[in-house]
Amino acid sequence: MAGQRVEVDGGILEGGGQILRVSTALSCLLGLPLRVQKIRAGRSTPGLRPQHLSGLEMIRDLCDGQLEGAEIGSTEITFTPEKIRGGVHTADTKTAGSVCLLLQVSMPCVLFAAAPSELHLKGGTNAEMAPQVDYTVMVFKPIVEKFGFKFNCDIKMRGYYPKGGGEVVVRMSPVKQLNPINLTDRGSVTKIYGRAFVAGVLPFKVAKDMAAAAVRGIRKEIRDLYVNIQPVQEPRDQAFGNGSGIIIIAETSTGCLFAGSSLGKRGVNADKVGIDAAEMLLANLRHGGAVDEYLQDQLIIFMALANGVSRIKTGPVTLHTKTAIHFAEQLAKAKFTVKKSEDEDDASKDTYIIECQGIGVTNPHL
Repeated sequence: MAGQRVEVDGGILEGGGQILRVSTALSCLLGLPLRVQKIRAGRSTPGLRPQHLSGLEMIRDLCDGQLEGAEIGSTEITFTPEKIRGGVHTADTKTAGSVCLLLQVSMPCVLFAAAPSELHLKGGTNAEMAPQVDYTVMVFKPIVEKFGFKFNCDIKMRGYYPKGGGEVVVRMSPVKQLNPINLTDRGSVTKIYGRAFVAGVLPFKVAKDMAAAAVRGIRKEIRDLYVNIQPVQEPRDQAFGNGSGIIIIAETSTGCLFAGSSLGKRGVNADKVGIDAAEMLLANLRHGGAVDEYLQDQLIIFMALANGVSRIKTGPVTLHTKTAIHFAEQLAKAKFTVKKSEDEDDASKDTYIIECQGIGVTNPHL
């Protein structure tokens, strides 16, 4: 198995945890020994943080691999993967580190495991600087399942910044291969819905205010659709600590999904949180792409692994997406092209087509 170590520079492009997630996932499922240097080199707290560490340890356990240099603050790791086993695995950030980012690193690996997997992911479910778990369930899940697999995501407990304490359980079976996807026809917006939540000691009025402000913000641009944003008080036994936030989803006639979301913070009024989420959703609807800016980079690794040509239409290509493409090309040897969309409807917009010739990874264990 162990050939020449692949060298990854953790300081280029996005320069953060994402490089680590993409490169260790690809290393694990392609059986490539890996060295990552300059991990999060440019960040205010350089090196590995608890959530990166728990992600690495889970990948190591998934494939009985060897991991060196894995400690808080470390800027260099080496990883030697073995066979991906599946089974029950736990990753606990012990902080508000995002469970969704833990899922991002582990999902590509368990798809190519020898047996079904059950992942217990602990940390923040609705935390800053990461997708909210509601986004993972409502947007990421239905779209990524177009690659030809299904997964189940059970939210046992919600956790917020700074305490964490959330837990989701993800179950999935391995696949033989991934199918390519084509997400280039956006269609027209048919539905807008969402949830505004409060947890812990925060008054329910905060959820109602966020929802009302978001609806007002959307109405300014989209008048002919009913906007259904439910205010929710998270049940005491399903939320750890205090938190608030909102996610709004737009669904189109062709099944595309877009989101805007925002989290409450101390000293920020509820109206502003609702308006921010509405603004983010509207910005994602203006660019003419068929995926929103957060889904873009999350689909790259699956496109690289799929058996055939995948195409997605996007708005401006994000730094995270450029980073994912760079490492998918370096490690998986997939071929990507990014071109401005030639569709006449997109002429006035900043719209791109990302195309990938996937490498068609086949699960050796099935």
